Amino acid sequence: MPITPATATPSSSNGTAEAILLELVDENGVTIGTAEKLSAHQPPGRLHRAFSVFLFDERGRLLIQQRALGKYHSPGVWSNTCCGHPYPGEAPFAAAARRTFEELGVSPSLLAEAGTVRYNHPDPASGLVEQEYNHLFVGLVQAELRPDPEEVAGTAFLSPSELTERHAKDTFSAWFMTVLDAARPAVRELTGTSAGW
Repeated sequence: MPITPATATPSSSNGTAEAILLELVDENGVTIGTAEKLSAHQPPGRLHRAFSVFLFDERGRLLIQQRALGKYHSPGVWSNTCCGHPYPGEAPFAAAARRTFEELGVSPSLLAEAGTVRYNHPDPASGLVEQEYNHLFVGLVQAELRPDPEEVAGTAFLSPSELTERHAKDTFSAWFMTVLDAARPAVRELTGTSAGW
């Protein structure tokens, strides 16, 4: 597994773990500062930059992941292929590609911007708040997955009808439908009308 600030626990000169910082943004997505990751998610939440990735196989099925049980936010729930936060100054596209590889062990064979969406989703289970300006990406995956078990508990490729069935019986992230609906025009362009998205 690649070691990055998201997966490592570096120490500063005084022996304490370094904080993971997020970019705070205004309503137009303009960077206005930084905040420590957990504090940005404490109620009422601080608007920050995020990304969501939707990867599809050659049959037009969406790759979803079950978040690892050890994650502090939304553990064990199903969500889109990959999501996360760019580091301050990191381009969302670069962050999306980086985290997809870190979490799933694959690099998308195609990755394209699919717009942005702004939302505010409290998570009742954890008490945390997703107050995000989210950059959306769609793409293709053609390599074998090698998920990092510390990040991902399970994966599945689903057609639209299979996703509807799964969504009805399993718990999904609070943001999943918001980001999927916002990405649908780009998803349809990528997968074609026959895929049913």
